[in-house]
Order: sequence, then C-alpha cells, then structure tokens
Amino acid sequence: MTRPATLAVAPVAPNLTAALPGLVLPAGLAAAAMALHVLPGLKILSPAILAVLLGIALRQLFGLPAALRPGLTVAARTLLRVAVVLLGLQVTVGQVVGLGLGVLLAVAGGLAANFLFTVWLGARMGVGRRLTRLIAVGTSVCGASAIVAANSVTGGDDEDVAYSLAAVTLFGTVAMLAMPLAAELVHAEPHVAGLWLGASIHEVAQVVGAASQLGDAAMQTATIAKMARVLMLAPLVLALAAVEHRRSRRVERARLQMPWFVFGFIGLTVLASLKTMPGWLTADAGLITSFLLAAALAALGYGMDVSAILRRGWRPLLLALLSWLAISAVSLLLLYVLA
Repeated sequence: MTRPATLAVAPVAPNLTAALPGLVLPAGLAAAAMALHVLPGLKILSPAILAVLLGIALRQLFGLPAALRPGLTVAARTLLRVAVVLLGLQVTVGQVVGLGLGVLLAVAGGLAANFLFTVWLGARMGVGRRLTRLIAVGTSVCGASAIVAANSVTGGDDEDVAYSLAAVTLFGTVAMLAMPLAAELVHAEPHVAGLWLGASIHEVAQVVGAASQLGDAAMQTATIAKMARVLMLAPLVLALAAVEHRRSRRVERARLQMPWFVFGFIGLTVLASLKTMPGWLTADAGLITSFLLAAALAALGYGMDVSAILRRGWRPLLLALLSWLAISAVSLLLLYVLA
C-alpha cells in the first residue's frame, strides 16, 4: 500500500526561496485563526486548534502542492520548537512554588500516574505505541503544545499527531464544559476547584474558560496550577528522549537525540523568574507564542491526510476519553489528600 503524501517526505533543509510559499500559507492561517478565536462561540477553541482545522480543511479542498512542502516542513518543525521555547516566558518558578509542596506533589503525581496509566492502557487496547504516548502527553501536560514537543522525540507520523490533537481537543472541550458543573455538584471551594481544573484540563485556554465560570479566585489558582503542569513538560520530554534512545539501541546503534529546544524552554523560565527579560518581550510573549504555535499546527494540519486518520478507528479515541477521566479522578483525590 502506498503511503499518503505527508510533510514527513519533504526536504529537511530547503532554501528560503523554496520555503517561502509554504511559510506564508500557515502564517496567514494562524492570523485567521487568531481572528476567529475572538468570535462568540469559538473562544472555547484555542487559536492553535482553529489553525489545525483550517489547515486540514484547505488540504481537502486543494490537495498538497509540491511547492508548499518545503515551507510547511520548516513551519511544522522549526516554528513549533520556537513556540515551545517561548512558553517558558509564561511561567515563573516563584508562581509554581507559591502553590505549596502539597499541591505540587498532587499535580505532579496526577500527571505521572496518568501518563503511565495511559501508556499501559494503550498497549492493552492495541493502540500504536507512538500514538499512545502522544495522547498520554497531551492529556497529562498541556494539550497541543505537549503533543508537538513530545513528537520531536517519539517520532510519530503526521497522522499520529493529527489523531492525538483531535482527541485531546475533543475531550479538553468536554472537560471545559463539564468540570465546572462537577465542581459545583461536589461543593468544592473555589481554591480547590481551581486547582482541580488546572491539574486536569488539557489546554491553557480551556482551563481559563472553565475556571472563569467559578469566579476570580478559582481562575487564578487554576491558571497557576496549569502553568505548573506546563513547566513539567521539559522533564517529561527529556525522559521520553532517553526512553526512545534506549529502545532504539536494542535494535541498532543510535545516538541520543537531545531535544535542545526543551533547554531553551527551561532557560527562558529561569530568566522570566529572575525578571531579567525586557518588559515588552514578556508582555507580548503569550501573543507571539500563540501565533507561532498556530502557524506550526496550521502547517501540520495542511500536511495531514484525513482518510489515514480515520483508518485508525475508535480505540485511540476511547483511550483519550479514559485518559481524561483518569487524570480528573486521580488529581481530585490527590488534591484532597495532599493540598
């Protein structure tokens, strides 16, 4: 069977002239996604997810012209790494430490337990190893950003990325709508409810959207708890890189491929914590990061083959559902025990 054309077959180092058409397209889609995000009814979807959807839609309408592939490759690989690095400016060590040791242990414990559970369950369900790990990372850490960061070391194909993005977006949206109601049903205090939402919901935008329904106190604690999870992306990706290296060495001699952009993420987090970065950069970091991530995911979306995604079947989707339910339950339990 012939493999569908994806970005994986594009040149890795195209020159600027060849890359330009494929860079302009995702940049335009990112701008469109950010404009659509402010419309009523679309705020529940982050610009990154809207950009993926726009990219997929255009791919189905116009196909994948060869002239776009070099630039799309640069956008899908380089821009997303820059976006992950810039995420480091949005969280400081002081904010995370301010949550307290008990909360940090609960957040970290829920993340680790859910990742291991999802990997174990995916193997039992017969879901592919790489797709399982992307779903596990996306659910456990921070949605789309975590998926594209982890894929740099797990080596999943474009369809793996597409399916995991679709799955975590679906259940992240469900979580955003359902979990505030669940918090009210169990009469959780705003502080605890915010921590639970931040420790359980996938995307940062979804966390803010959910917590805003419970008041300012819940939104503040939810956002900081979510940023603590984002900070845990770096050690998780490094651990995945080491695991993939050990696995590859059992098959053939392989050098350890270090995800250097993760060290950039850590470095900017330290600089943001020390307050040594220019004020204009830290103030605009969120907007710049959103645009770059949207452009990268628009490029990924344009390179995806929908028919190949659909052939994956329902099992990965069920895995994503069970993974979300697991992190929600474990995080709530750990918060009540440790926080």
